Amino acid sequence: MTYPQHIRAILILGLPLVGGHLAQFLIGLTDTIMVGRYGAEYLAALTLSHTVFFTFFLLGSGFAWAVMPMVANAVAAEDTTRIRRVTRMGLWLSILFVLLILPFLFFSKPLLLLLGQEPVVADYAQTYLRIAGIGMLPALLVMVLKSYLAAMEHTRAVFLVTAFAAALNVPFNYALIFGNWGFPELGIAGAAIASLLTNFVALGGSMAYAVWKTPEHHLFQRFWKPDWPMFSEVFKLGLPIGLTSLSEVGLFAATSVFMGWLGTIPLAAHGIVLQIATAAFMVQVGLSNAATVRAGNAMGRKDLAHLKRGAKAVQGMSLLIASLAMIPMLVIPAPLIDLFLSANEPDRLEIIRIGSLLLICAALFQLVDATQVVVLGLLRGLQDTRIPMFLAAIAYWLLGLPAAYLFGFVADCKGTGVWLGLVAGLAIAAVLLLIRFWGYVRHLEQDVAQEVAQTPANP
Repeated sequence: MTYPQHIRAILILGLPLVGGHLAQFLIGLTDTIMVGRYGAEYLAALTLSHTVFFTFFLLGSGFAWAVMPMVANAVAAEDTTRIRRVTRMGLWLSILFVLLILPFLFFSKPLLLLLGQEPVVADYAQTYLRIAGIGMLPALLVMVLKSYLAAMEHTRAVFLVTAFAAALNVPFNYALIFGNWGFPELGIAGAAIASLLTNFVALGGSMAYAVWKTPEHHLFQRFWKPDWPMFSEVFKLGLPIGLTSLSEVGLFAATSVFMGWLGTIPLAAHGIVLQIATAAFMVQVGLSNAATVRAGNAMGRKDLAHLKRGAKAVQGMSLLIASLAMIPMLVIPAPLIDLFLSANEPDRLEIIRIGSLLLICAALFQLVDATQVVVLGLLRGLQDTRIPMFLAAIAYWLLGLPAAYLFGFVADCKGTGVWLGLVAGLAIAAVLLLIRFWGYVRHLEQDVAQEVAQTPANP
């Protein structure tokens, strides 16, 4: 395939995945916008709640991400049985994970207080997490089914199901947060209930489509029956993916704690900027998923030339999109921040001032953040997850987190310094992962060349 052909194939596969991730993101975004108009304290609590929720969610999603390259590889090998086994055990692992972490979400207030958060904010955050935590079960199961469907290139269905669920979240929030249409006014608890309902709708749609479109896989027949060898295989691939995601989201979670130390207003501004930066990041996650599927298929066929050309194409597309995402962050930061605030919010101008500075920092890491997430997708397609896990931990925790603390508190740059530490951690991760990917590809080429040299010529 030529580069234009690769780009076209990536767009066909990737655009619905991008749309699906953006739709999923809109669920959290509508929560943030509507709760932000309910009050700054509630917005600060929601920022903490989302940070805690997604810290656990991304750890658990490692098993869902593992399903994608494994199914893509099985599709290339036309192994229907393996497709079913991988997907079922991905679902099993997701269910077990939620059962393990629910107690932490249900009793999150003591943890938040221990981390130095204000008592009122911690109380509101626990209220949200006790309800939304139950929604982690359908959310993770949806992630597994999305990976299964995406690996077979049923990406349009992934987008439609998620978009429909996200659209429902808006009226759910409108009714339950503010008490409209005869519903009780529940505030931040209403936002949590709305997200819970939305995730169950998405799960129902995903299951119905999977059963209808791929009946030959019999995904839910004899679902109770364990498959321990495949359970172990998915676990071994998925745990490093989850820990890698945890390293990154943990860095952002730690910075949320740092911002909480600076006060409710900086934390609220931080939450808004995170939402804007995450919107741009979701596009890159969709490209990363497409890279995983195409790299997994290339490995299933042992076509390294296809792998290399496709990797260059997706990396180039990623950098172009990141460059475009930087423009509004640098040119119109204040209007973007203002979208999340009520005109009657007493701290509105101060939140806009702080948020505008943070958004400029967010623009700085677009290129490096895009690079690291797409390269991670390529490495997952090669089922190389253990070494990237260590590289991510080094970049985020040994280098990025100390830099955030030093810039923010020792150098007294406050929120701007904390975000500059984020930029440093993400930049180091991007460089290390790029070196790992292309080094791994060269190693694969040497193995193939050695196999060819050892193969006797035909008489």
